[in-house]
Amino acid sequence: MNSNFDEQIELLKTTPGALTGIKRGVERESLRVQSDGQLAQTAHPEALGKALTHPTITTDFAESLLEFITPVSTSTTVLFDQLRDIHHYTVKNLPQQQLWPMSMPCYCADEADIQLAQYGRSNTGRMKTVYREGLKNRYGSMMQIISGVHYNFSLPPQFWKLKSAPALSEQDKASAGYMALVRNFYRYGWVIPYLFGASPALCSSFLQGKNSSLDFQALGQGTVYLPYATSLRLSDLGYTNSSQADLCVSYNSLDKYLASVEQAVNAYSESFARIGVKQNGEYKQLNANTLQIENELYAPIRPKRVTQTGEKPRHALGARGIEYIEVRSLDVNPFSPLGITPLQSQFLDVFLTWCALKPSAEFVPSRCNEYKGNFTKVVLEGRKPGLKLEISREEMTIPEWGEKLLEEWQQVAAMLDRDNQSQAFSQALNELAPCFADPNLTLSGQLLQQLQQRNIDNGAFAMELAKQYQQTLLAGDYQYWTEQDFIDAKLASERDQAAIEAADTMSFDAFLAQYFSSDLVEA
Repeated sequence: MNSNFDEQIELLKTTPGALTGIKRGVERESLRVQSDGQLAQTAHPEALGKALTHPTITTDFAESLLEFITPVSTSTTVLFDQLRDIHHYTVKNLPQQQLWPMSMPCYCADEADIQLAQYGRSNTGRMKTVYREGLKNRYGSMMQIISGVHYNFSLPPQFWKLKSAPALSEQDKASAGYMALVRNFYRYGWVIPYLFGASPALCSSFLQGKNSSLDFQALGQGTVYLPYATSLRLSDLGYTNSSQADLCVSYNSLDKYLASVEQAVNAYSESFARIGVKQNGEYKQLNANTLQIENELYAPIRPKRVTQTGEKPRHALGARGIEYIEVRSLDVNPFSPLGITPLQSQFLDVFLTWCALKPSAEFVPSRCNEYKGNFTKVVLEGRKPGLKLEISREEMTIPEWGEKLLEEWQQVAAMLDRDNQSQAFSQALNELAPCFADPNLTLSGQLLQQLQQRNIDNGAFAMELAKQYQQTLLAGDYQYWTEQDFIDAKLASERDQAAIEAADTMSFDAFLAQYFSSDLVEA
């Protein structure tokens, strides 16, 4: 493949339309909370349909942890109209509850108060709940109710045709290109928590009385924070799990990636075996492997492909290649009713396209630790003056890195603007550029300033926002769908779940045995 960034930009300049038709989608998680700021204890609302089968409104780990999923769109405007409509319909059906606008959870006195998500009596539904039982027993429920935003992104087919790789098929060329993108994301993905990390503080109830090695400072009545943190969600307190620290996942090619994931899924874990798989007739986890299923692999970015019926994600990738990538390192943006803004989407489009254009050598193990180290530095102290990051043997401060990277990002933004008849991509960069020199302008900087200036708890501030956003969303109107569309989706989800339950013909034990010896879809 062409490896020189300047050459790639010149190719784009002479190939109008190469960046037309980028596809994107958003998955936003949000806890349901009571008006006093505590975790909602009610079941998934009936008006929102069945979480197992609803196309846009489901649950993640817990009954109280909603997940909103947009369809794939080539228009940022349509994407955010759809996301707003999902939020609008949901808040209309949560009269006594609000959507939590933060990544780190609300006040929760006891992990036992967190009810696992329920998906009905089908074998498929039961498996999803048992998987979550395993997560609870392995890592604890508090970690699992942290909320995030996932950004799904794919470049158009005409983009990959610019890549010079005559020996590869079009799909193999795209897969190789996406793996190169992923490697660059690991090198430079620290910019996501730096700019958009929004969890420098958390409710002390999250720690459940456990000692932390982090030097937390106190604020308000029950908030703890790190002065320069950007995203505690992405620290060892959150989704970055120490039990997976020794996993060696390769991103040097799709085949190597799939082989390393396969190995992790099938690797026996002595520590997890001590939990037990089934006790007194009740499942404690799906199995005693390092990963129960591949979805348990915590990573800031994943290569993905839409699965067919009866197919595991890794087998879909192996059979038909990478279709899109999923960015998983976005905190919920507390300053947006939707948890993400169009400006963030536009920056991500620029950044991810740049990752696909930028030269991307294969990883060696020693560099992997370097990139993980950069990520850890930024999530724990990314706003610290003078903090330096080393990338490919080049060490600079974050302002210096920002100045260097912005030069290339601006060239990519210009191409995106041209091919999409827009100025939004360049404008997004112009708006974010000052954040590199002034960390107080980042989301984590803004949030911590609000808390400190008002000496207000993280939770109290979140509830102010939650109630404000509830009113904002209720006052709006549908932009893309209608009320009847959501009612129809609810009814269809009920019919679909009933059909799945009626089609079951084997015991749950037999279903799991068949699942782990075949290519059935994962939970």
